[in-house]
Amino acid sequence: MKKAIYFFSALFIAACNQNQEKVSPTALLISNASIIDVRSGKLIKNKQVVIDSGRIQHIKERVENVALYAQHIDAEGKYLMPGLAEMHAHIPPPSVDQERIEDILFLYLSNGITTIRGMLGDPSHLILREKASNNTILSPRIFTSSPSLNGNTVKTVQEADSKIRKYKDEGYDFLKIHPGVTLEVFDQIVQTANEVDIPFAGHVPVDVGIRHALKSKYASIDHVDGFLEGLVPPSANVKPAENGFFGFNFTPLADSEKIDELVQMSKSNQVWIVPTQSLFERWFAPISSDELLKQPEMKYMSKTTLEDWKERKDASTSTHTGFSESQWRQFDSIRRQLIKSLQEEGHGILLGSDAPQLFNVPGFSIHHEIDGMERSGLSPLEIIQSGTINPAHFFSMEDEFGEIKEGFSADFMLLRENPLENLDALQNPWGVMVRGQWLPREKIDEKLTLIAKKAKEN
Repeated sequence: MKKAIYFFSALFIAACNQNQEKVSPTALLISNASIIDVRSGKLIKNKQVVIDSGRIQHIKERVENVALYAQHIDAEGKYLMPGLAEMHAHIPPPSVDQERIEDILFLYLSNGITTIRGMLGDPSHLILREKASNNTILSPRIFTSSPSLNGNTVKTVQEADSKIRKYKDEGYDFLKIHPGVTLEVFDQIVQTANEVDIPFAGHVPVDVGIRHALKSKYASIDHVDGFLEGLVPPSANVKPAENGFFGFNFTPLADSEKIDELVQMSKSNQVWIVPTQSLFERWFAPISSDELLKQPEMKYMSKTTLEDWKERKDASTSTHTGFSESQWRQFDSIRRQLIKSLQEEGHGILLGSDAPQLFNVPGFSIHHEIDGMERSGLSPLEIIQSGTINPAHFFSMEDEFGEIKEGFSADFMLLRENPLENLDALQNPWGVMVRGQWLPREKIDEKLTLIAKKAKEN
């Protein structure tokens, strides 16, 4: 009888052990989270998310034994959403010391930005991209452009052809086009880029024009560049080179009825648009440099940088420059119409603020961009999509990031409030995870304090 009892006891224990949840010693559990489905805008409540080896391994209804997880974050009352992508970022050049470069990358992370697209490439950025990928530095995922293609760097078709092939071989993710490129050289850039299979993005050179640019199938046109000029009727007989700041000088001549044509061209040619609206609401806008300097995030930039920003802004928009606030309001209204229409009827919008351009502090400027997009009439879900699933689609990496799904890279943030109800919730993440590395609010604040201290000393 005793042998039978021992036998059945052993079977019971073995069965219990078999049913016992197997947990990796490096796994992290986020319990009781409300997941934001960025495709539908639905809230998926009370989920248990298991992270290991930098990826989302499981999303469960319940976990049998929380104590089995060496790392556990209770996300009761918190909202879990994918990290954002800053699709018009700038990474410092190698002349900036490594510590400062890593501080800039952290400023992005501190605001829930887990992917950046660097828009002015350098060979050193290829190395940074690799280090970020291998987690040897704390950084968002990096995509980097080539060095600038502009009127000074590519003057002939031969030079264009050789440089595009060189940049492709060196491993840049895409080509960056700046102003000054002639039409003949531009067409060679497009031809060679298509031959070697490397995308191109950025500005629309005056000699090219928006319609030819759209037909050439840019991967993205940034700043809504060239669109306002494209609204000017041929009968106006303007000199294209006199367009001013992104077409500002032609504002009174713009015919808004031409917007639909350009938007449809962007859709049929599958050209994404990165508005960088914050650039036009901060740098080139009727707000004083002194007012901008009072904003809290300025403490993360050096005194030299802030002085340079002030000088350049004052040279552009202060009273003695002839800057017209009434014309700016018309200019801004047209831009908002374009952004709204490009969202509703175009190929799509990507979230990008052009940081660190004038008074756009890395990471923090994305919230000014979000505000500008909201003022243009985009919904909270559309804005969130522009920084999550749209960038993933842009990079053909829909199975890697941009959503909270099993198997995806663990790049996300936890928020105290639902951003679909109030986008300001994005401004102060409770915590950020980048490729499986958890950054709690306390650690973020500690690092930000140190960055501010160093900036004050410089």
